[in-house]
Amino acid sequence: MKLKEFPISLYHATRLNWTSPQALLGNSQTIPVIVSMTTIPSRLGKLALVLRSLLQQTVRPERIMVWMHESMKEQIPPAVIKLLTRLELRDLIELRYTPLSCSHKKLIHSIEAFPNHVVVTCDDDFMYHKDWLNTLYQDHLAFPQYVIAQQIRSITRDDWGGLKPYKQWRYHPELEQDPKTFLAIGGKGVLYPKQALHPDYKDAELFLRLAPKADDLWFKAMELRNNTPVRRCSKLVPEPIPIMGTQSFSLKKENVDRDMNLNQWQRLSDYFKLEV
Repeated sequence: MKLKEFPISLYHATRLNWTSPQALLGNSQTIPVIVSMTTIPSRLGKLALVLRSLLQQTVRPERIMVWMHESMKEQIPPAVIKLLTRLELRDLIELRYTPLSCSHKKLIHSIEAFPNHVVVTCDDDFMYHKDWLNTLYQDHLAFPQYVIAQQIRSITRDDWGGLKPYKQWRYHPELEQDPKTFLAIGGKGVLYPKQALHPDYKDAELFLRLAPKADDLWFKAMELRNNTPVRRCSKLVPEPIPIMGTQSFSLKKENVDRDMNLNQWQRLSDYFKLEV
Protein backbone atom coordinates (compact mmCIF):
# COMPACT_ATOMS: atom_id res chain seq x y z
CA MET A 1 0.00 0.00 0.00
CA LYS A 2 1.43 3.35 -1.04
CA LEU A 3 1.86 6.14 1.51
CA LYS A 4 -0.42 8.50 -0.43
CA GLU A 5 -3.25 5.93 -0.20
CA PHE A 6 -3.39 5.95 3.61
CA PRO A 7 -5.55 9.12 4.02
CA ILE A 8 -7.96 7.98 1.30
CA SER A 9 -8.23 4.52 2.84
CA LEU A 10 -8.80 5.93 6.32
CA TYR A 11 -11.48 8.34 5.09
CA HIS A 12 -13.51 5.71 3.25
CA ALA A 13 -13.11 3.14 6.02
CA THR A 14 -14.45 5.64 8.56
CA ARG A 15 -17.33 6.61 6.29
CA LEU A 16 -18.36 2.99 5.68
CA ASN A 17 -18.05 2.02 9.35
CA TRP A 18 -20.19 4.96 10.48
CA THR A 19 -22.95 4.39 7.91
CA SER A 20 -25.70 1.96 8.87
CA PRO A 21 -26.17 -1.10 6.63
CA GLN A 22 -29.73 0.05 5.90
CA ALA A 23 -28.42 3.40 4.66
CA LEU A 24 -25.72 1.67 2.60
CA LEU A 25 -28.31 -0.55 0.93
CA GLY A 26 -30.71 2.29 0.22
CA ASN A 27 -33.38 1.34 -2.31
CA SER A 28 -31.01 -0.38 -4.71
CA GLN A 29 -32.46 -2.76 -7.29
CA THR A 30 -31.54 -6.46 -7.01
CA ILE A 31 -29.84 -8.01 -10.02
CA PRO A 32 -29.43 -11.78 -10.73
CA VAL A 33 -25.77 -11.89 -9.70
CA ILE A 34 -23.78 -13.66 -7.00
CA VAL A 35 -20.82 -11.72 -5.60
CA SER A 36 -18.19 -14.18 -4.42
CA MET A 37 -14.97 -13.79 -2.46
CA THR A 38 -12.65 -15.56 -0.07
CA THR A 39 -10.59 -14.39 2.86
CA ILE A 40 -7.71 -15.52 5.05
CA PRO A 41 -7.16 -15.30 8.83
CA SER A 42 -4.89 -12.24 8.64
CA ARG A 43 -7.63 -10.25 6.88
CA LEU A 44 -10.66 -11.41 8.85
CA GLY A 45 -10.58 -8.26 10.95
CA LYS A 46 -11.21 -6.17 7.82
CA LEU A 47 -13.88 -8.40 6.28
CA ALA A 48 -16.78 -6.29 7.59
CA LEU A 49 -15.31 -3.29 5.78
CA VAL A 50 -15.18 -5.14 2.46
CA LEU A 51 -18.76 -6.30 2.96
CA ARG A 52 -19.90 -2.76 3.70
CA SER A 53 -18.35 -1.57 0.45
CA LEU A 54 -20.34 -4.27 -1.35
CA LEU A 55 -23.53 -3.21 0.43
CA GLN A 56 -23.16 0.37 -0.81
CA GLN A 57 -23.35 -0.66 -4.48
CA THR A 58 -25.94 1.10 -6.66
CA VAL A 59 -27.38 -2.35 -7.45
CA ARG A 60 -27.78 -5.23 -5.04
CA PRO A 61 -26.61 -8.80 -5.79
CA GLU A 62 -28.85 -11.70 -4.88
CA ARG A 63 -26.18 -13.04 -2.55
CA ILE A 64 -22.71 -12.17 -1.26
CA MET A 65 -20.77 -15.37 -0.65
CA VAL A 66 -17.65 -15.50 1.52
CA TRP A 67 -15.72 -18.76 1.25
CA MET A 68 -13.29 -19.58 4.05
CA HIS A 69 -11.16 -22.50 5.15
CA GLU A 70 -13.05 -24.72 7.57
CA SER A 71 -10.53 -23.95 10.35
CA MET A 72 -11.87 -20.37 10.46
CA LYS A 73 -15.40 -21.24 11.67
CA GLU A 74 -14.72 -20.08 15.21
CA GLN A 75 -12.75 -16.98 14.22
CA ILE A 76 -15.50 -14.76 12.78
CA PRO A 77 -15.04 -11.23 14.22
CA PRO A 78 -17.89 -9.46 16.06
CA ALA A 79 -18.25 -6.80 13.33
CA VAL A 80 -19.09 -9.50 10.78
CA ILE A 81 -21.44 -11.34 13.15
CA LYS A 82 -23.24 -8.06 13.78
CA LEU A 83 -23.84 -7.64 10.04
CA LEU A 84 -25.07 -11.22 9.68
CA THR A 85 -27.62 -10.83 12.46
CA ARG A 86 -29.29 -7.79 10.90
CA LEU A 87 -32.71 -8.74 9.53
CA GLU A 88 -32.21 -6.99 6.18
CA LEU A 89 -28.90 -8.82 5.61
CA ARG A 90 -29.69 -12.37 6.72
CA ASP A 91 -30.50 -13.56 3.21
CA LEU A 92 -27.88 -11.40 1.50
CA ILE A 93 -24.54 -12.29 3.11
CA GLU A 94 -23.55 -15.91 3.62
CA LEU A 95 -20.37 -17.46 5.02
CA ARG A 96 -19.47 -20.95 3.85
CA TYR A 97 -16.52 -23.19 4.62
CA THR A 98 -14.28 -25.47 2.55
CA PRO A 99 -11.23 -27.69 3.04
CA LEU A 100 -9.44 -25.71 0.31
CA SER A 101 -6.90 -23.10 1.35
CA CYS A 102 -6.15 -21.72 -2.12
CA SER A 103 -7.70 -18.61 -3.69
CA HIS A 104 -9.49 -20.67 -6.37
CA LYS A 105 -12.30 -21.28 -3.90
CA LYS A 106 -13.68 -17.76 -4.35
CA LEU A 107 -15.13 -18.82 -7.71
CA ILE A 108 -15.32 -22.58 -8.05
CA HIS A 109 -17.63 -23.17 -5.08
CA SER A 110 -20.05 -20.39 -6.08
CA ILE A 111 -20.31 -21.80 -9.61
CA GLU A 112 -21.18 -25.17 -8.09
CA ALA A 113 -23.69 -23.67 -5.65
CA PHE A 114 -25.30 -21.31 -8.19
CA PRO A 115 -24.84 -22.88 -11.63
CA ASN A 116 -27.55 -20.74 -13.23
CA HIS A 117 -26.23 -17.41 -12.00
CA VAL A 118 -23.70 -14.87 -13.13
CA VAL A 119 -20.84 -14.76 -10.59
CA VAL A 120 -18.75 -11.67 -9.89
CA THR A 121 -15.55 -12.14 -7.90
CA CYS A 122 -13.75 -9.58 -5.76
CA ASP A 123 -10.86 -9.52 -3.29
CA ASP A 124 -10.77 -9.20 0.49
CA ASP A 125 -8.34 -6.28 0.73
CA PHE A 126 -10.23 -3.55 -1.14
CA MET A 127 -13.16 -1.17 -0.78
CA TYR A 128 -15.02 -1.03 -4.10
CA HIS A 129 -16.53 2.00 -5.81
CA LYS A 130 -20.32 2.19 -5.56
CA ASP A 131 -20.79 1.76 -9.34
CA TRP A 132 -18.40 -1.19 -9.56
CA LEU A 133 -20.99 -3.98 -9.68
CA ASN A 134 -23.49 -2.19 -11.92
CA THR A 135 -20.80 -1.30 -14.45
CA LEU A 136 -19.78 -4.94 -14.80
CA TYR A 137 -23.41 -6.05 -15.02
CA GLN A 138 -24.35 -3.50 -17.70
CA ASP A 139 -21.46 -4.74 -19.83
CA HIS A 140 -22.68 -8.29 -19.27
CA LEU A 141 -26.09 -7.34 -20.68
CA ALA A 142 -24.36 -6.00 -23.79
CA PHE A 143 -21.88 -8.90 -24.09
CA PRO A 144 -23.54 -11.86 -22.37
CA GLN A 145 -21.07 -14.53 -23.52
CA TYR A 146 -17.96 -12.72 -22.27
CA VAL A 147 -15.93 -12.82 -19.10
CA ILE A 148 -15.70 -9.12 -18.21
CA ALA A 149 -13.04 -7.52 -16.03
CA GLN A 150 -12.17 -4.05 -14.84
CA GLN A 151 -8.51 -4.90 -15.50
CA ILE A 152 -7.00 -7.23 -18.08
CA ARG A 153 -3.55 -8.18 -19.31
CA SER A 154 -2.46 -9.78 -22.57
CA ILE A 155 -0.42 -12.99 -22.46
CA THR A 156 2.58 -12.09 -24.59
CA ARG A 157 5.27 -14.09 -26.38
CA ASP A 158 8.52 -12.98 -27.98
CA ASP A 159 9.49 -13.35 -31.64
CA TRP A 160 10.69 -16.90 -31.01
CA GLY A 161 7.46 -18.03 -29.36
CA GLY A 162 8.69 -17.98 -25.78
CA LEU A 163 6.62 -16.42 -23.02
CA LYS A 164 7.68 -12.94 -21.98
CA PRO A 165 7.94 -12.15 -18.25
CA TYR A 166 4.56 -11.58 -16.61
CA LYS A 167 5.28 -7.89 -16.05
CA GLN A 168 5.38 -7.50 -19.83
CA TRP A 169 1.92 -8.96 -20.35
CA ARG A 170 0.43 -5.56 -21.09
CA TYR A 171 -2.96 -4.74 -22.53
CA HIS A 172 -2.72 -1.95 -25.10
CA PRO A 173 -6.19 -0.77 -26.19
CA GLU A 174 -4.66 1.30 -28.98
CA LEU A 175 -3.00 -1.77 -30.58
CA GLU A 176 -4.38 -4.83 -32.29
CA GLN A 177 -3.91 -7.69 -29.86
CA ASP A 178 -5.29 -11.20 -30.14
CA PRO A 179 -8.42 -11.32 -27.93
CA LYS A 180 -7.56 -14.93 -27.05
CA THR A 181 -4.60 -13.62 -25.06
CA PHE A 182 -6.69 -11.40 -22.79
CA LEU A 183 -6.38 -12.35 -19.13
CA ALA A 184 -8.92 -11.14 -16.56
CA ILE A 185 -7.25 -9.85 -13.37
CA GLY A 186 -9.24 -10.76 -10.28
CA GLY A 187 -8.38 -8.00 -7.82
CA LYS A 188 -10.41 -5.25 -9.47
CA GLY A 189 -13.41 -7.49 -10.13
CA VAL A 190 -14.34 -10.08 -12.75
CA LEU A 191 -17.77 -11.11 -14.01
CA TYR A 192 -18.23 -14.72 -15.15
CA PRO A 193 -21.34 -15.56 -17.20
CA LYS A 194 -23.09 -18.89 -16.77
CA GLN A 195 -21.09 -21.89 -17.99
CA ALA A 196 -18.04 -19.75 -18.78
CA LEU A 197 -15.53 -22.38 -17.69
CA HIS A 198 -14.66 -25.86 -18.91
CA PRO A 199 -16.12 -28.58 -16.63
CA ASP A 200 -12.61 -29.31 -15.30
CA TYR A 201 -12.64 -25.95 -13.47
CA LYS A 202 -13.26 -27.67 -10.11
CA ASP A 203 -10.55 -30.35 -10.45
CA ALA A 204 -8.62 -29.49 -7.29
CA GLU A 205 -5.90 -32.10 -7.85
CA LEU A 206 -5.17 -30.57 -11.23
CA PHE A 207 -5.19 -26.88 -10.34
CA LEU A 208 -3.18 -27.45 -7.17
CA ARG A 209 -0.57 -29.21 -9.29
CA LEU A 210 -0.49 -26.83 -12.26
CA ALA A 211 -1.40 -23.41 -10.85
CA PRO A 212 -1.67 -23.60 -7.05
CA LYS A 213 -1.12 -19.87 -6.51
CA ALA A 214 -2.62 -18.41 -9.67
CA ASP A 215 -6.39 -18.72 -9.81
CA ASP A 216 -6.58 -16.07 -12.57
CA LEU A 217 -4.40 -18.25 -14.80
CA TRP A 218 -6.33 -21.42 -13.99
CA PHE A 219 -9.62 -19.74 -14.86
CA LYS A 220 -8.08 -18.37 -18.08
CA ALA A 221 -7.09 -21.89 -19.11
CA MET A 222 -10.64 -23.09 -18.39
CA GLU A 223 -12.05 -20.19 -20.46
CA LEU A 224 -9.84 -21.05 -23.42
CA ARG A 225 -10.85 -24.70 -23.26
CA ASN A 226 -14.48 -23.58 -23.25
CA ASN A 227 -14.03 -20.97 -26.02
CA THR A 228 -15.20 -18.21 -23.68
CA PRO A 229 -13.91 -14.75 -24.70
CA VAL A 230 -12.59 -12.10 -22.31
CA ARG A 231 -12.95 -8.32 -22.56
CA ARG A 232 -12.17 -5.27 -20.52
CA CYS A 233 -15.21 -3.51 -19.14
CA SER A 234 -16.39 -0.68 -21.41
CA LYS A 235 -16.58 1.72 -18.46
CA LEU A 236 -13.79 1.77 -15.90
CA VAL A 237 -14.71 2.88 -12.40
CA PRO A 238 -12.21 4.45 -9.97
CA GLU A 239 -9.59 2.05 -8.61
CA PRO A 240 -10.64 -0.01 -5.59
CA ILE A 241 -9.19 1.47 -2.41
CA PRO A 242 -6.71 -0.71 -0.48
CA ILE A 243 -7.66 -1.39 3.13
CA MET A 244 -5.00 -0.57 5.69
CA GLY A 245 -3.58 -3.63 7.40
CA THR A 246 -4.38 -6.09 4.60
CA GLN A 247 -1.30 -5.74 2.41
CA SER A 248 1.28 -7.67 4.46
CA PHE A 249 0.49 -10.87 2.54
CA SER A 250 -0.24 -10.87 -1.16
CA LEU A 251 -0.04 -13.54 -3.83
CA LYS A 252 0.75 -10.72 -6.23
CA LYS A 253 4.08 -10.07 -4.52
CA GLU A 254 5.12 -13.68 -4.84
CA ASN A 255 3.69 -14.39 -8.28
CA VAL A 256 4.79 -11.16 -9.95
CA ASP A 257 8.07 -10.34 -8.25
CA ARG A 258 9.40 -13.89 -8.59
CA ASP A 259 7.61 -14.41 -11.93
CA MET A 260 5.82 -17.51 -10.66
CA ASN A 261 2.91 -16.59 -12.92
CA LEU A 262 5.13 -17.26 -15.92
CA ASN A 263 6.02 -20.74 -14.65
CA GLN A 264 2.43 -21.61 -13.81
CA TRP A 265 1.12 -20.44 -17.18
CA GLN A 266 3.81 -22.48 -18.94
CA ARG A 267 2.66 -25.57 -17.05
CA LEU A 268 -0.97 -24.91 -17.94
CA SER A 269 -0.10 -24.19 -21.55
CA ASP A 270 1.97 -27.37 -21.89
CA TYR A 271 -0.53 -29.62 -20.12
CA PHE A 272 -3.62 -28.45 -22.02
CA LYS A 273 -1.73 -27.60 -25.26
CA LEU A 274 -3.12 -24.06 -25.22
CA GLU A 275 -2.39 -22.04 -28.36
CA VAL A 276 -1.85 -18.72 -26.60
